[in-house]
Amino acid sequence: MKKIILAGLVAVLAIACAEKPQEKPMYTLFVGTYTDGDSEGIYTYSFDANTGELSNQNLVAKLTNPSYLAISEDKKNLYAVQETADFDSLGGGVTAFRLDKGSLELQNSRGTQGAHPCHLSLSGNGQLAVANYTGGNVSIFALNEDGSLAENPQVIDHKSLDSVKTSHAHMAQFTPEGLMVTDLGLDAVKRYQKEEDKFTPAEQFSLPFKDGAGPRHFTFGKGGQLLYVINELNSTISVFEQDTQGDYQEVQVVPTLAADFDGESFCADIHLSPDGKFLYGSNRGENTIVIFAVDTANGQLELVGRESVRGDWPRNFSMDPTGEFLLVANKKTSNIVVFKRDQDKGTLTFLNETGHPNPVCLVFE
Repeated sequence: MKKIILAGLVAVLAIACAEKPQEKPMYTLFVGTYTDGDSEGIYTYSFDANTGELSNQNLVAKLTNPSYLAISEDKKNLYAVQETADFDSLGGGVTAFRLDKGSLELQNSRGTQGAHPCHLSLSGNGQLAVANYTGGNVSIFALNEDGSLAENPQVIDHKSLDSVKTSHAHMAQFTPEGLMVTDLGLDAVKRYQKEEDKFTPAEQFSLPFKDGAGPRHFTFGKGGQLLYVINELNSTISVFEQDTQGDYQEVQVVPTLAADFDGESFCADIHLSPDGKFLYGSNRGENTIVIFAVDTANGQLELVGRESVRGDWPRNFSMDPTGEFLLVANKKTSNIVVFKRDQDKGTLTFLNETGHPNPVCLVFE
């Protein structure tokens, strides 16, 4: 009888252990801000991927307008723009930090040779690109062995490309072929190829957009075969497909706003879910995250719906490393909002919000 009871207890414990969900780790969230209000620079939070709760706010670097952040693949360095026009005589700045388990140690800063840098990205092999919005150019820095910024970046100037429109470089992202740059002012995406140590215009140099579209940010799907561009000024997403020659052809344009929305709104950020099944975009004005399902065959988009961001002016948003949560930075209402993401339907459910001064960029370590 004792053996039977013992066997029963063992079985019950085994079932209980099997049913208990695996504990997820705590992650560090870095928050970039504008510092013309109560913010002082770059902050961190602890993010609980079991509950979706943010805690332990900490100011880790005092810096002027660190409005966009990027972390190296090896997690040893963090980079931040200084979105100003007066870092030096030529414009804004970019700063490199040594990163160690959520703490930052200043390495160095450089001028970007263009005003109001608003985006930066890393190549993964020792280069960093900065898009200068008002400067209308892109600066490409070499990185030293310790990840600090080298001198004398290559500067790609868009101001001379159009005699009528004013260049506003908004995003610069490295690709396997070279570099891709959205220019909101020129209504174009410009492509560059790498030749030795320099970037030069690619054969398909420009992806044109409708006048007044204002391409802002983009993301790739299907291993680079699909390109999704969110357009700030006409509130649309353009879908491009790469052909056999490596050129991108537009295959779809979808609106991001509800048909009955009446007012001004400007798109900002765009991200694919980790499994590539859903695409999300932020609307500043309508103050929503728009949700699209991605066709697994051709990559085209079908509207799922939209979710209120519980705030005003959702500049940037991010998914946590598990892909189960989506966090939104609402600049004007100074709050970070956490949503639970349905990984089968793509929909969002509001969980909580945390007050934070002028948040504009969210990056997980």
